[in-house]
Amino acid sequence: MNRIVFCLFTTVVVALVSFGLVLAAGDPIKVGVVLPLTGEQAKFGEIEKNSFVMGVEEINKSGGINGRPIDLMMEDDTGKPDVGRSAIEKLISQDKVIVVTGGYSSSVTYAVSAAAQQRKIPFLVTTGSADKITEQGWDYVFRIGPPVSEYPKALNSFLAEVVKPKTVAILYENTLFGQSGSKEFAQQCESAGIKVLMKEGYEAGAVDFKPLLIKVKAAKPDFVYMISYVMDAALLMRQSKELNFNPKLFVGGGAGFTLPEFASNAGDAAECVFSADLWSPTLPYTGAKEYFDNYLKRFNTPTEYHGAQAYSSIYVVADALKRAKELTPEGVREALTATDMMTVFGPVKFVSYEKKKQQNSLPTYLVQWQKGVLETVWPKNVATKPYVFPVPEWSQR
Repeated sequence: MNRIVFCLFTTVVVALVSFGLVLAAGDPIKVGVVLPLTGEQAKFGEIEKNSFVMGVEEINKSGGINGRPIDLMMEDDTGKPDVGRSAIEKLISQDKVIVVTGGYSSSVTYAVSAAAQQRKIPFLVTTGSADKITEQGWDYVFRIGPPVSEYPKALNSFLAEVVKPKTVAILYENTLFGQSGSKEFAQQCESAGIKVLMKEGYEAGAVDFKPLLIKVKAAKPDFVYMISYVMDAALLMRQSKELNFNPKLFVGGGAGFTLPEFASNAGDAAECVFSADLWSPTLPYTGAKEYFDNYLKRFNTPTEYHGAQAYSSIYVVADALKRAKELTPEGVREALTATDMMTVFGPVKFVSYEKKKQQNSLPTYLVQWQKGVLETVWPKNVATKPYVFPVPEWSQR
């Protein structure tokens, strides 16, 4: 009788395992990642993919999730929202992941977030920063990086204490990221008594910004704030130099202005350009410099805040998996809500404030390209070099 019961029990367990309902103790834990691995945003996707891989290798080498390795299941969203939706659906339905991370562009990230909420799969947003992503009341969506409205926090104090401008022109890529960021920054400028002379969107991938820049130059703003990805950012600066357009300063809103490719593509037109930034390897976060050095050694190119976000994201996911009472989507979601840890990107704790839910809150920084190196210049207590201001005219840089 006991033998019959044992055989029946064994048969049931084998059947459940074969249908994917029960995992053996040592089976890998599948974690989904959605990134732009091809298309116009692939450079950002590459930095984040490399960082995810580095993090998983380290986690698995140190024992994984209570003895079980993480198996990264990566899907390419190509930078398109509909492809992103299909990617997360595949990860959930076919690959049977219990948590998803990644998400670069805001438009794709918003689409993926909506699908994650609908399918009740926890999604840790790595980069996508449009404010609305964490303003929907979604309880399965978390974000490690600040919303785009908070990118200029350090810039705003620099403007108030050092530059004291009266006018600004705002240029932005006509995407969810650009629209959200430009709207929020315009409101911040108006609140600070800075008059917004222009707020102009443009389509990504343009080959001639000169008509737009001539219009901006004629408005004579004290400074120009630009929200652009890397190729547009570089072209905007090259053509500003060609037009001898000399406002008090040019400032990027993060994104393309912080990549090494910006400096190589903009050439000497990158010199003295400022940008909002979210991270630097010189910040006093445990492991930040080590991550930067290891990335540089392995991939023979420097990393920046996008990579730090991805590297930290997989550590946050691993922490939640280790603490989860059950390795189910709901169990992981509950564990994420209790996250309180330090990463190379900074402290991570998901809180609710204003309209936002399950949003990490962090300081931001101001950087400046000086002699081909991206230096942190503000706040002063974390600066790697003094800021260059007033900025010399093009002929003197």
